[in-house]
Amino acid sequence: MTSATQSEFDLYVDWDEYHCLVEKLCLLVHRSNWHFDSLLCLARGGLRVGDVISRIYDVPLAILAASSYRAAAGTRQGQLDIGEYITMTSDALRGNLLLVDDLVDSGVTLARVVSHLKERYAKVEEVRTGVIWYKACSTFKPDYFVEHLSTNPWIHQPFEIYDAMGPEKLAERLKKKVAGPQAVSPE
Repeated sequence: MTSATQSEFDLYVDWDEYHCLVEKLCLLVHRSNWHFDSLLCLARGGLRVGDVISRIYDVPLAILAASSYRAAAGTRQGQLDIGEYITMTSDALRGNLLLVDDLVDSGVTLARVVSHLKERYAKVEEVRTGVIWYKACSTFKPDYFVEHLSTNPWIHQPFEIYDAMGPEKLAERLKKKVAGPQAVSPE
């Protein structure tokens, strides 16, 4: 289990732990001896995961927007929307495809996206999925996951501080950081 702070209902992850978990996911894929030709991440949660994997494996990153957590400040799942287009700098998706996200909660998103990819991308031969967290309540089991969460906690990721920040609060936060502790002048 993670060294991050966890309760039955909440798991708090800081930046160091988050990066360590992404690195562990990279190694799980590597140690499986399965090689992928294409890498696709789901935005937003999978962006950071995909970015790191893309850099470590030196492969282009494709991005697909998929969203269902928009209600109640992102805490309640609603209708799943899958983007019409995939953003990528390389040729079309092909061969073995690694699809990554931060977590699998209900399993609806990954299951629907995998189906979507198989229907629309004939050059994709096999799709495997990788996530940091796999919750027990999920109906979809990813091929690669770092942690299985049997209590299905709500995961508080380090970048969530920006969700309700807005530019004004950001400016104030940065002003406080720049000011730092006040220096005392000698008299």
